[in-house]
Amino acid sequence: MGTFSLDPDQLARCAELRDFARRHLAPLAEKGEPGRVNRPLVAELGRLGLLDRLFTSGALDLCLMRESLAQVSTEAETALALQGLGAHPVHAYGTEEQRRRLLPEVRAGRAVAAFALSEPGAGSDAAAMELRAEPGAHGQWLLSGEKTWISNAPEADFYTVFARTGAPDSRAGGVTAFLVPADRPGLTGASLDMLSPHPIGTLTFDGVPVTADDVLGEVGSGFRVAMNTLNLFRPSVGAFALGMAQAALDATLAHTARRDAFGGKLKDLQTVAHQVADMALRVESARLTVYAAASAYDEGADGVPRRAAMAKLLATETAQHVVDTAVQLHGARALRRGHLLEHLYREVRAPRIYEGATEVQRAIIARELYKEAAR
Repeated sequence: MGTFSLDPDQLARCAELRDFARRHLAPLAEKGEPGRVNRPLVAELGRLGLLDRLFTSGALDLCLMRESLAQVSTEAETALALQGLGAHPVHAYGTEEQRRRLLPEVRAGRAVAAFALSEPGAGSDAAAMELRAEPGAHGQWLLSGEKTWISNAPEADFYTVFARTGAPDSRAGGVTAFLVPADRPGLTGASLDMLSPHPIGTLTFDGVPVTADDVLGEVGSGFRVAMNTLNLFRPSVGAFALGMAQAALDATLAHTARRDAFGGKLKDLQTVAHQVADMALRVESARLTVYAAASAYDEGADGVPRRAAMAKLLATETAQHVVDTAVQLHGARALRRGHLLEHLYREVRAPRIYEGATEVQRAIIARELYKEAAR
């Protein structure tokens, strides 16, 4: 990691976290079943106090945690991040009773959380969601519809669910966030078999009852709950990507320094050395953008949506390039199942899509730039 924006204590904490991850988390991650929630791993994240830090630290610390974990164990990083994404709306918008009931369980790693926003017809255009919250008896709503591409589904213990309480044409203004326990009647789900080994699935809502006690924030303000959560987590998606990119760069430095080729070492070939230099330049540039976006969030500075979108876009696209280049420089060995780069190659593709695809980030950046120019 660079030291431009990090003090010695922060660097030391990152090194300590990588060591913890190697000794305590990576072995548990290796025992997990791909595509399933690894509850022993989540429990260990709780025991080490890492889940508690999701709610007691700022965006920069979240980025440092995710980047450090991703360098060692992408599974541990993802387990941490999904707990934060699913439970942050409860922390930020929940009632005292909701927070008291759920957050200690999340912090301890006993309860698994999930963030249920995407739908079959409303992925990038989240405001087009069709999951309906229809009025029922005794002040209830009944949720009907489907969510898909939901991380930790269908195995989570509770879901932050976004549903339409307003008219179909009200878009963002007619969305409400609900806290939905997994055992509510009418809620079912299924796992999806994905390229990367994350737990991801679909949720089907067949008249699932919710009440005013389940609302997160205010009725009709759910889109703000979703977007504010994403503004916090988007830079840290970039940090996740940075961790993978750094791991690929480190592996490439080691491989090219020891690999014999054409009468010398791979690193002595100018074309190889220049590619490695370009990899390092891109990683460092993306890192500074991620840190700047996270610091802006923590400081309450202007332009957070734009900065968050820039960080997520640049870091995820950078990681894709760096991992791909690392595979090329390693050759066929990197394609063998179980190789670090084979694993990273599968992992690195998804972050360019989730929490807003690259194209969505460009749209956000342009929109915010024009708003700033108009002021």
